[in-house]
Amino acid sequence: MRGSRLLCLSELLKADVSDDILELMEQPYSVETAQKWSNLPAGGYPDRPGVLLGEFSEEQLGLVKAILMEAGSLRENEGYDEIEQNLNLDDFIYTVATDQAGYSSSNFYFAFLGTPAESGTWELYCGGHHFAFANTYTDGVLVGATPSFRGVEPFRPVEFNDRLNLPMAQERDAFARLLQSLTEEQREAALLEGTYRDILAGPQADDAIPEEKEGLSVSELSDEQVYLLIAALETYVGDINDAGAAAYMEKYEAEFADTYLGFSGTTDLDSEDDYVRLHGPSLWLEFSMQSNKSTGEEGNHPHSVWRDQQDDYGGNTL
Repeated sequence: MRGSRLLCLSELLKADVSDDILELMEQPYSVETAQKWSNLPAGGYPDRPGVLLGEFSEEQLGLVKAILMEAGSLRENEGYDEIEQNLNLDDFIYTVATDQAGYSSSNFYFAFLGTPAESGTWELYCGGHHFAFANTYTDGVLVGATPSFRGVEPFRPVEFNDRLNLPMAQERDAFARLLQSLTEEQREAALLEGTYRDILAGPQADDAIPEEKEGLSVSELSDEQVYLLIAALETYVGDINDAGAAAYMEKYEAEFADTYLGFSGTTDLDSEDDYVRLHGPSLWLEFSMQSNKSTGEEGNHPHSVWRDQQDDYGGNTL
């Protein structure tokens, strides 16, 4: 795998932590454990596997960062850069929230499910409020990068921790450009019945993806619209490293003839209950807007999930 470096960094971290932290950080692999992810802050869902980032020393956090950078993309506003912005915004929420839900980058979890190695199966997990990263490897090969959850509040530029933070703007903007490119006839075909207050296939909802595809067939899009769809999809698949992203994009593009685009609400994707999704033989991708909850600010924020119906949890099942 671009793996040899990933394994080397993982071994360095394991060698540097205490036995107590190692016991929390490296746990036996099971799908049941891998399913224990959430978008809620630590206080709202205390069952995540792993060790809190706040338990690591500064040097150990540097190794955690290097591991996530190796497994993820190095592009601006994708991969590790997006993770860093999510962490910064949870630190920001900590300064303004009135509840005690456990906001803070220190309350994100990091874990190896299974032993990082060139043989066998293991998962690299990092998760916390509005975030879940789960790369599964078998015999040194990336076999799953989902479920992958992203959300952010507040959904506006925030100067915090010495940088500007606005993760997920590129996801929203890319999907809005796609929806706004549709003709009236295409919009009517893509419009879903009902109102979607949140994503369907979120945490502990592995079976929520509907069997029947709804909306507008990607085969009905023009070449320019397909380009816009690919650009939107790449804002998710592009969170993992380039080799892994290229393999997923090749698979999804080969399935476009049986992939559908659906939406509900407005095409701007900035109002409460705005919703868009892509549903293919493998691909399931949702983006949803809901009212702010953690900051007390007026306005809305996104929840979003990328799933692969064949490769979630590396294709492993209970």
